[in-house]
Amino acid sequence: MPDDALMFALAALGGYLLGSVPFGLLLTRAAGLGDIRAIGSGNIGATNVLRTGRRDIALATLALDAGKAAAALLAARAFAGPEAGFVAGAAAFIGHCYPVWLSFKGGKGVATFFGVLFAGLWPVGLIAGAAWLITAFASRFSSLGALVAAIAAPIAAAALNAGAWAIGFCALLAALIYWRHRANIARLMNGTEPKIGAKKKDA
Repeated sequence: MPDDALMFALAALGGYLLGSVPFGLLLTRAAGLGDIRAIGSGNIGATNVLRTGRRDIALATLALDAGKAAAALLAARAFAGPEAGFVAGAAAFIGHCYPVWLSFKGGKGVATFFGVLFAGLWPVGLIAGAAWLITAFASRFSSLGALVAAIAAPIAAAALNAGAWAIGFCALLAALIYWRHRANIARLMNGTEPKIGAKKKDA
C-alpha cells in the first residue's frame, strides 16, 4: 500500500535523523572537554565520555542516547501505529551507530538499544537489562553484558509471544549490537578485553 510505504519511510527517516544526533560529542564540546573522538576509543557513547572524568556528562549522554531512540519509537507509534514505531526505533538505533553527520562513525548502540526496548517492549527491556546486570557484574565485562543482553532480547520477545514485528525488531538490534562489538568479541576471545573499572584504550 502506498500510504503504508510512505508512513514507514517517514518513520525511518525521522527515527534515523533523531538517532543520529551525537549527544556525546555535543555535550563534551559544550563542557569544554574537546572532541570526544580524540579521547580513549574515539567512540561518541557514554562509556567513552566517562573517560573524560566527567560522570555528569557521561550520565547525561547515556540518558539522551537512550531517550532519543525511545522518543523516536514512541512518536512514530503514536502517529502511525506499533509497526511504524518499530521502524522508527530501529532507524534511530542505526542513526546512532552510523550518523551521517560524523561520516557514519557513531556509537556502539547499547544505550539506544535499551532505550528502544524499554519504550517499545518494556518486559523485554527488563529481561535484557537483568541479563546485562548479572553478566556484567559477574564477569566485570561490560561488553559481554551487552552481548548477552542482545541475545536475551529476541528470545524474551519470542517467549512472551510479542509478535513477529517485535521478534524481528529485537533480532535486528541484536545482530547490530554484535556487529558493532566485533572488536570486543575478538578481545574477549583472546583475553585482552579490559574489565569494568580498568583503564582502557577501547571499548
